[in-house]
Amino acid sequence: MADASQTPSSGAHELQQKFASAAQAVNRIFRTILKEETEPGEIERPARLLAAMRHAVFAGGKRFRPFLLIEAARLCGYHGTGASLAATAVEALHTYSLVHDDLPSMDDDDTRRGKPTVHKAFDEATAILAGDALQTLAFDILSRDAVHENPLIRSDLVALLARAAGIGGMAGGQMLDLAAEGGRLDENAIRTMQSMKTGALMTASCEMGAVIAGAPQSSRDALRAYGQKLGLAFQIADDLLDLDGDAAALGKATAKDTARGKATLAAHLGADRARTILAETVSGCEAVLQPFGKAAEHLAAAARFAAERSH
Repeated sequence: MADASQTPSSGAHELQQKFASAAQAVNRIFRTILKEETEPGEIERPARLLAAMRHAVFAGGKRFRPFLLIEAARLCGYHGTGASLAATAVEALHTYSLVHDDLPSMDDDDTRRGKPTVHKAFDEATAILAGDALQTLAFDILSRDAVHENPLIRSDLVALLARAAGIGGMAGGQMLDLAAEGGRLDENAIRTMQSMKTGALMTASCEMGAVIAGAPQSSRDALRAYGQKLGLAFQIADDLLDLDGDAAALGKATAKDTARGKATLAAHLGADRARTILAETVSGCEAVLQPFGKAAEHLAAAARFAAERSH
């Protein structure tokens, strides 16, 4: 937890600096990788596809998942550049999911972070291909020697990200979400769906930080538990923002979940009960980080940020 001498404002400032540092590292790597020149094994990089990919990855955002990976690695004693590369892979995959989620056949959003979504700035076919290319780019990055000299570590990272993103994780969660529109899910079913759709990638980000650091299983387990709770907190906060958030601050339309009959804890249990669960979940995040002591303060602060954010 924070030092007694540390004010909440200084703690918040430090967290914003951590977010900014992670974003700068990821943006720098994206600028290097998403260049016009081809990589070995490539034939050509179509200009329109490259522009759509750049539009997606440079649309803004706090790079929250990269921060989680980099900070988890630091917490486990790792300070190498491989964490930033692995974090960029996570962000590439996360961005692909946003590009596809925004499509008319999915969530049908025209803006993302206050800017036109990829299918609006370009077209639907280009958006689909940009998402496909960003997804494969994630695993291209993780396969590189610069991520970690040990190929077994790289393989572990690939497996964690693939399973978090696939049928039993993010993609499966999105399928459950679409299938539930207009129907009724109980609380456990909603929690399962949201743990897949939102929580799986956050959980993987935290555990990947421990893996790249070569941390013991106990640290991996603790960071995995933190990521699971954090994902729930993040999703509940998102649901509450959709209910009563400001569209201009969010950079996207609000009240869409309600209009489409999406299954959320806020809708199922009511906003007051959802806020209670949110507070309990943040406390749970702080509890599982206790074995790390004060070194975990930035991750604890990130859980509070996820719950309290206004956009």
